[in-house]
Amino acid sequence: MMWSEITVVVVLVVAVVGWLLWTAAVRLDRLHRKVVASRLALDAQLVRRASAASELAASGLLDPASSMLVAEAAQVELTDDLGDLALVADPGGPPEGTDEPGADAAELERLTVRDGLAQQFDPARARAESELSAILRGALGGPEEVRELCADPRADALVRSLGAAWYRVQLARRFHNQAVAQTQRVRRKWYVRYFRVAGHAALPVTVDFDDAAPSGIGR
Repeated sequence: MMWSEITVVVVLVVAVVGWLLWTAAVRLDRLHRKVVASRLALDAQLVRRASAASELAASGLLDPASSMLVAEAAQVELTDDLGDLALVADPGGPPEGTDEPGADAAELERLTVRDGLAQQFDPARARAESELSAILRGALGGPEEVRELCADPRADALVRSLGAAWYRVQLARRFHNQAVAQTQRVRRKWYVRYFRVAGHAALPVTVDFDDAAPSGIGR
């Protein structure tokens, strides 16, 4: 094989490798942004669930002990959820001219995964979310108790609102974990690891907590 032929082969190999790395980098960037967006969606739905639980606790429709437990757990979750949502959506503070962190959709374009804020779900927060789920299941009881409670139209509206928010939490967590699994699969590829295509971006992890809804709350 002549030197000119060897040069052509080398150039082709380098071009193929370069194209492979470039496409991997573009795909990883898109997947990381998908993970960020899905975490934002999950955090927003957790806020809605905690808000719905808080409204139910404040309605006076539950027994006093259950109302107090639900209210305390929901308040903890609202504090944690809103704090994490602000950090994930806008690590530097709320966008200028808005009242809520992350209210400007364009802010998503400048989100970074470098510090792992958008992927990592604090274990303490996961335990708190699971605790809220367990407390609500205990407060609402089984399907028969839920039907009796919902005989009151006001209770029916609050329980349906909670059920809808809870269902969206389950969907959002499933979608986020699917995005994380996709990203992890790409990052396990040998050329991604060998050439450090992911750079300093933190490896995303799944969000796991007890989100089983009480029987009969509907959505």
